[in-house]
This record gives sequence, structure tokens and C-alpha cells, in this order.
Amino acid sequence: MCVVASAYKTAAPQLGTLSEEQVDKFHRDGFLVLEKFASPEECAALKTRMDQLLHDFDPQTISIFSTKNQAATTDNYFLRSASDIGFFFEDKAFDEAGHLRQAKELSINKVGHALHDLDPVFRQFSRSAAVCNVLRSLGYARPLPVQSMYIFKQPGIGGEVVPHQDSSFIHTSPLTCVGLWWALEDCTKDNGCLWAMPGIHKDGLKRRFTLGPGGKVAFDAPQPAYDLSQFVPLECPAGTLVLLQGENVHYSAENTSPVSRHSYSMHLVESAPGVTWSADNWAQRGQDNPWQPLYG
Repeated sequence: MCVVASAYKTAAPQLGTLSEEQVDKFHRDGFLVLEKFASPEECAALKTRMDQLLHDFDPQTISIFSTKNQAATTDNYFLRSASDIGFFFEDKAFDEAGHLRQAKELSINKVGHALHDLDPVFRQFSRSAAVCNVLRSLGYARPLPVQSMYIFKQPGIGGEVVPHQDSSFIHTSPLTCVGLWWALEDCTKDNGCLWAMPGIHKDGLKRRFTLGPGGKVAFDAPQPAYDLSQFVPLECPAGTLVLLQGENVHYSAENTSPVSRHSYSMHLVESAPGVTWSADNWAQRGQDNPWQPLYG
């Protein structure tokens, strides 16, 4: 059973337009859970398209994604994925000899980070009228999608995502990051659902993940210690949209179950005059390939 405490669960808005109460809940808690936002047909279409992308993927380049040691596992392939579609393996996908333990389809951690721009199926979903209305409801004048990811949470090996703030990785002045996270399959505590800490975003941003000379990345402060008992599980059915304020702290545990937990996420920032994209963010694009706003 997928359960979110009633204090944090709300019905999906009509065509994406949030009510005043829903906007207030988002600003109060730092997240908002909207069930039945995406239809079963939309979820199936994204999963089917990803099956096709994985089938066509020839793993000549091995890039591993792990939030436990992110600075060390970030490579040029990862950095180039800001304007491409990259495939990143689970840390536990390989044996001692460096061979995949199972099929590539069951070994990938995530695919990103430009699905919302480059793939027609994901682009259409990411730029729907309902998505635009969500951003309008939150007051965005020119929302700019800068990152998208398809996350697999593979059965048995789906890696932990440690407590973090999205604004650490997607930084603007002033801070404007918002995450949209869709459950494409039912999400439970058994298969690695999201956990979020209500209200923690009001304490501000604690550290940044920055790009330095030579393509080297690093955090500018140690990982803060969080009391995990203060997080609430966001168990939810497929089709749910979770909105995440950029300074909210959230995480997901390893998936030790035999059931996958596919999800799709997109992160956006405000790009209206007066907001600056930080030059030391890991994700950068050239003037010949700029990010494209949803509207405005």
C-alpha cells in the first residue's frame, strides 16, 4: 500500500493550476504531493520510450553514479550530459572483474540530463500545459528547465540517494530552484520512496556542489548531519507529482526489494531579469545550445 500522511497529500490540480491552499502548503513544508497528476497512459509512454533508449544504448562508456562519493564519480561524460542524454550505471552493477552482473537494463542507475530538450516523448511531457500551469501557480515568470533524469531504483541494487538540497547543485542568485518528481511506478518504503523533512528549507542552503578549474567538482562544505527521524516517507502511487522546493532536504534509501521504482524528475530555475545562473554550477551550456524556457 502507498501511503502519505494526510497532512502532506493533496489531490492533483485541474490542468496543473494549484489552489491557494496548495501553494501555501508548498511554501510551508517545502514540498507538495499531488496524486494522479500524470495518467497511466503518460507513465506507460515514458517507460516505453526509456525501454527503447536503453535497447539502443551501447555501453562503450562506463560512468557510475553514486551520491555517496559524488565528487569522485563525476567525470567528463557526466559533465557533457548537461546538453546530452547520458547513461549512468549503479555502483553495484559490476563484479570484481568489472563485468556487468546482469543485463544493462537492470544495471542503470539513471539517464540524464537533457531528456526534456532532446527526446521528443520526454520533451512533450515536460512542457505540457499542466506543467506550465504548476510553474505559473508558483509565480515563475520565465521557468527554465535545466536538468532532467529518469531514475530506475533497480531491484536489489538501486542505490541510496543521501539527504541533499537540490539548490546545492542547481544554484541561482537569488535561489529559485524547484524540482518536479513524478512516480512512474508505485513508491513504497520497501522499494526506496522519497523521504522529506517538512519546513527544513526555511533554514537555508547549507552547501554547494561547484565546478572548478579543469572540470574538477567539489562540495564547498561537509555533508550536514540530519536527524532521519524528522523525515516523512512520501509513499505514493504511480502518476503522483512531488514538488520539491530547492532548499528542502530529501533522500531515498537503497532499494533492497525485488520491485523497481522508476521515476522521472526535472529541475527548473527562474530566468527572468534579476536572476543569475551561477557560473560555477556543474551544468553549463554554450551559447549555441542554450536551455529553453517553458514560457515567457
